[in-house]
Amino acid sequence: MTTDTKRILKNALELPAKERIIIVDHLISSLDQPDEHIDSLWRKEVEDRVEAHQSGKIRSVPLEEVLSKYSKQWK
Repeated sequence: MTTDTKRILKNALELPAKERIIIVDHLISSLDQPDEHIDSLWRKEVEDRVEAHQSGKIRSVPLEEVLSKYSKQWK
């Protein structure tokens, strides 16, 4: 690891969790390359989940409930 990389990492680790999440998201997105096989697997997964929800096999959770549950962990 270069000196610059170590410095950037040290500074990033001092940021609040929310800001680190944003950085991680940007870094991962920069590495993401299109992959038709993976895309087709995700399409199938989405179709399966929609079907399961519509048939009542799974239930959805309101956004407010999810945000309330996890926002406490990010503070």
